[in-house]
Amino acid sequence: GREDVSNHGSARHGGHCPSPANGPWNTGAPLAGWRDMTRPVRIGVQIQQQHAEYADIRRAVVDAEQAGVDIVFNWDHFFPLYGDPDGKHFECWTMLGAWAEATSRVEIGALVTCNAYRNPELLADMVRTVDHISSGRLILGIGSGWFERDFDEYGYEFGTVGTRLDALGEALPRIKKRWSRLNPRPTREIPVLIGGGGERKTLRYTAEHADIWHSYGNLETLIRKSKVLDDWCAEVGRDPAEIERSTGVRREPAAAADALLGIGVTLFTIGLSGPSYDLGLVRDWVAWRDDHARGS
Repeated sequence: GREDVSNHGSARHGGHCPSPANGPWNTGAPLAGWRDMTRPVRIGVQIQQQHAEYADIRRAVVDAEQAGVDIVFNWDHFFPLYGDPDGKHFECWTMLGAWAEATSRVEIGALVTCNAYRNPELLADMVRTVDHISSGRLILGIGSGWFERDFDEYGYEFGTVGTRLDALGEALPRIKKRWSRLNPRPTREIPVLIGGGGERKTLRYTAEHADIWHSYGNLETLIRKSKVLDDWCAEVGRDPAEIERSTGVRREPAAAADALLGIGVTLFTIGLSGPSYDLGLVRDWVAWRDDHARGS
């Protein structure tokens, strides 16, 4: 999966899937059976830590919390994904520790952590630590990784899609096992978000381990992959309604919200890049969430 939630489909991102906000709505496909209309709608923002000074990033995080978002994400890369490839950029997890102190209400996390960059036991401890710093507001977003420059310049073996996914499958139970052995333990059952749509491995791992599935693609793709996820849930004995459905949006709610909500998506995330971090679209989605909650 790709971690830039705001620019799917752009050639400069290496062929990201198109955003559901830009996909065809009249698909003729049946609505997926996992719709959970009782789950509250949530709004996330991904503050992409590129092309900005840290003071500007921190200000954007604080402003996003004040604007009413539910979750503030960053991403786990070492270089910008677009714009100047050698532009300003900061590391993910040290930043999340700072965000835990800079905020008081929102959940925080990476969309998504690259499993390959940290030993699973070390990552588990880092997650537990930020969980405590934030008083229980940390989400572990995780995936197998894809940005080859990160791997090459920081000395990690890029391998293949298959080997990276196998490593993710091995890491997830190790992370949870380490949480059970740490002292102190995490403050809560830390929510796990898995990003991606691979039907043989990623969606199986999602059924086995995740509380949130972050998906990519147009409406037809989301419906099809949701059915695959349902099938994996049945195979592993999991209620698919336990898994929150999430996607990225980059258009106004009127153009996307109802169709996505109709197939069960309840977590909508807007991606913002530095240096400006314009929260206008984020505020539109927060207002739509509030109107939806009021039934208006």
